[in-house]
Amino acid sequence: MDKLVIEGGKKLKGEIRVSGSKNSTLPILAATLLTDEKCVIRNVPKLRDTLTMIKLLRSLGKSVDYNNNIAVISGPANSSTAEYKLVSTMRGSFCVMGPLLGKFKTAKVSLPGGCVIGIRPVDLHIKGFKALGAKIEVAAGYVIATARQLKGNLIYLGGIFGPSVLATGNVMMAAVLAHGETIIESAACEPEVEELTEFLIKMGAHIEGKGTSRLVIRGVKRLHGAEYDIGPDRIEAGTFVLMAAATGSTLTLKNVKYAQLLVLMDRLEHAGVKFKKGKDSLTIIGPKKLKPVSVTTYPYPGFPTDLQAQFMALMAITQGVSVITDKVFPDRFIHIAELNRMGANIRRDSGVAIVEGVKYLYGAPVMASDLRASAALVLAGLAAKGKTEIHRIYHLERGYENIDEKLKKVGAVIYREKE
Repeated sequence: MDKLVIEGGKKLKGEIRVSGSKNSTLPILAATLLTDEKCVIRNVPKLRDTLTMIKLLRSLGKSVDYNNNIAVISGPANSSTAEYKLVSTMRGSFCVMGPLLGKFKTAKVSLPGGCVIGIRPVDLHIKGFKALGAKIEVAAGYVIATARQLKGNLIYLGGIFGPSVLATGNVMMAAVLAHGETIIESAACEPEVEELTEFLIKMGAHIEGKGTSRLVIRGVKRLHGAEYDIGPDRIEAGTFVLMAAATGSTLTLKNVKYAQLLVLMDRLEHAGVKFKKGKDSLTIIGPKKLKPVSVTTYPYPGFPTDLQAQFMALMAITQGVSVITDKVFPDRFIHIAELNRMGANIRRDSGVAIVEGVKYLYGAPVMASDLRASAALVLAGLAAKGKTEIHRIYHLERGYENIDEKLKKVGAVIYREKE
């Protein structure tokens, strides 16, 4: 197993191309289960999570050829059981349940695993499947769904912390082959759901309301193969934006959609960060001194929970006091302890983190607890004085394609060592 070593205090300069969106790729790959025909998915990032999804598709009988960020999926699935061994390693793999149930009218999927960032139940998924007429049983660590015929229905998918991206996609994939009309109210509006909707429409699905909180799905008898180019990863883009701000660097990002970063850029403008927009590029001009800014995470188009840890790391070196609240995953604060090991002054008070910015962070050995916390520690290491060692970087590899190589090319001193 590798660890990541960063020698901090270096300016970043140059261009980074943002990879395809992980959170769009996973449900789109799962959606190929809805057809026996060939699907070609381009700009698929090479990540632990995407490779796990490809293994899962193969275990279900699909033929998958993956090279040069292109996945070609063909042939029929011959199983409707998604085994614990794969699903337990990645929460996103639970999204195979909707297409399996839609295609086979039966599905047996292990309860999911993934990052330890708080309780993330699958109750909204089950609620949606039941509304479509499926009988659900939870036994021996598996969710088992069966239905003679899925039937369209009016479904409310709002949860106590807002809409669920994964549940919206999962229920939508089950509904596209259901009989009649399904209306999903309080659907997640994230760009990743919009991309899945676009792909399903290319496959022949009838869906209205793309990108809104109300999706109208009229079931069809069958779907056909399709081709699709995955859009840029807004969380990866946001992470690099925050790294440039933290190091006071001028950095250009290619393959970005500015509209998807609107709330982040608004907060950073208040902090004193300058930037220039291009057609599909964004240049960040990090200031010498930042001003503290408080944020609260909400479902899209609010501030993303997946950038909360990275933003906290930035505020940790911004003198003054900022308050960070996570309304999506209120327990997502495991990274506080590791940032404090590097000299940050952060305390948690119930559901909020109070950050008293310090002048410098100092390199230290730290442990990654989850995917986005890993990125926050990389950011902290880039800005810190001295050497930072990040352990358990397999979390980082779940969602950032070659992040160390991308950072090396723009001037970071970052390398891998064996544990």
